[in-house]
Amino acid sequence: MILPIYTLGQPVLRKVAEEITPEYPNLKELIENMYETMEKADGVGLAAPQVGLPIRMFVIDLDCLSDEMPEYKDFRKTFINPEILEVGGEEESYEEGCLSLPGIHETVKRMNKVHMRYQDADFVEHDEWIDGYQARVVQHEYDHLDGKVFIDHISTLRRQLIKGKVNALLKGKAHCSYKVKTVR
Repeated sequence: MILPIYTLGQPVLRKVAEEITPEYPNLKELIENMYETMEKADGVGLAAPQVGLPIRMFVIDLDCLSDEMPEYKDFRKTFINPEILEVGGEEESYEEGCLSLPGIHETVKRMNKVHMRYQDADFVEHDEWIDGYQARVVQHEYDHLDGKVFIDHISTLRRQLIKGKVNALLKGKAHCSYKVKTVR
């Protein structure tokens, strides 16, 4: 089932999300719905707060990038109760967008390696270093669990330059090809 994606201005996007247990109601169905929603919106990652749920979970699917990056062929991962233990490597700048901020793209600096502990969809514990583009996506989605969005990482000047677009979103004006839930 396609879920509406909450846009900037929805309070859930600024809340710190809560951990969940394996008893969370209809979890497998929610995970599948999130993958379906993300695919329909042409995204590579989707966090639970983006579909209105203040829980510590996100999904990523990088298969759509596999023509250019073969290592991501059939790459699909669920992160439950993730914890970033350490970031490292080198700082890289890359343009980011977000399904919750349609029409806004900005260059964001992030480290290219991250050490994470998380549980998968079966609540199996993982502890691993993630690098490259996957590290960027993981950090972007993880931010949502802490009530942050990617524009929180850009300069004050860049924020001023996109103020009109941000204000339009805050007024419920979102123009995109997927189902959204705006502040109105």
